[in-house]
Amino acid sequence: MPSAPSVTRGFFPLDEELELWTGHFTPSVCEGMTRLGTWMPFQRAVKEMKYFWRVTVTEPTVRRTAEGAGAAYVAVQTAEVEELERTLPPAPEGPAMQLMSVDGAYVPLVHQEWAEVKTLALGIVGKPVLEQGEWVVHTTELSYFSRLAEAEAFGRLALVETHRRGTETAQQVCAVTDGAEWEQGFIDLHREDAIRILDFSHAAEYVSAAGQAVLGEGTPLFKAWLADTLHELKHGQGQPAGVLTTLRDMQAEASARGPGGEAVVEAIQKSLTYVEKRQKHMDYARFQALGYPIGSGSVESANKLVVEARMKGAGMHWARPHVDPMVALRNIAYSDRWEEAWPQIARQLRRQAAQRRAEHRQKRRTRCDELPALTEVATVAEKTDSAPTTTETPTTSPSLPTSIASSPPATKTPWRPAANHPWRLDRIGKARYQSAKPKEPAKL
Repeated sequence: MPSAPSVTRGFFPLDEELELWTGHFTPSVCEGMTRLGTWMPFQRAVKEMKYFWRVTVTEPTVRRTAEGAGAAYVAVQTAEVEELERTLPPAPEGPAMQLMSVDGAYVPLVHQEWAEVKTLALGIVGKPVLEQGEWVVHTTELSYFSRLAEAEAFGRLALVETHRRGTETAQQVCAVTDGAEWEQGFIDLHREDAIRILDFSHAAEYVSAAGQAVLGEGTPLFKAWLADTLHELKHGQGQPAGVLTTLRDMQAEASARGPGGEAVVEAIQKSLTYVEKRQKHMDYARFQALGYPIGSGSVESANKLVVEARMKGAGMHWARPHVDPMVALRNIAYSDRWEEAWPQIARQLRRQAAQRRAEHRQKRRTRCDELPALTEVATVAEKTDSAPTTTETPTTSPSLPTSIASSPPATKTPWRPAANHPWRLDRIGKARYQSAKPKEPAKL
């Protein structure tokens, strides 16, 4: 009795014709799961899928679908970077004044680890407007790029966004940061001549720390001193040199007090070191007069809304390979580019599905080629007296497989069932079998 054929997963040609992906869901449902998984926890997305699409899915299904789509977009953007590096095409025309701001935010990983996701924010700087007695600059058309990567790798991968936004050709780029060293390296890579501005809030934070060490936290004297000092730092003609002089005088007075003032001196010195190193980036009066932004609120908001709001939920711990796919989807959503990016994701997913099918077919061919050749005569003999005996002659081809239905042997011999085979016991089958036997010649 021959063995039953094995059952394996396959694919329908119509799937390829309709450009469907592997799985049980239509592209529309896959997009819905991805979009919901981008905005909310996967378990919540399960409920929304049932309400809006009338489709029942599981939390792992939503997770795999969203992370798979995000990984596809990461692959698309990485390929774009490689193409840009290879072809060096001219950049599109940039705006008259562009904001560039980079920063990092930590997200929880599995095994109680934390890792920094770096984010780039790009936008168009508008004209100053008067609000509550002060001129304020707003940034519009913000877009974001985030990756869990070291500074050098992040700078290279972000080329896909700086090129798209025309950073290279913008008339003026204002790079507002918190002064970290890796951020300066990022600016050097993408726009070395950018106007480098230290975020005013960070400068105020270090000035405030020095005043608290001397005057006491929250005291009326400290509050009055801080207001005057920050006004001088932001609007004064002698800033930041005047503020540095104030801090040095405070440090000298603390040192003159003798023992017990070491902590105060150390706190002031920390603030002095920070401000002195970034003094060229703190000319806030001139920056404002030229209409430059002096705050990095755009990228700080991105840290909270784009990254942390989705990646730092209660009980969330991410595997490292899943971080980039999710923050890439968040970048699309908050940059308002879903309609542009989703077709790219869909094409990449179809391409990956086609590649998997091709690899599967190649594996089948390889297994066929590795099967042993037919080199012996196969004799099939039935053990009962009533069953006929047949002999099967082997073919001469040394590479002919023995178990592939699509490659039949060269010599075909009808298969005859054994005596106890159910087919023989069937009335119709037995009649067919008997009718197929050659009739004996009549006896004379």
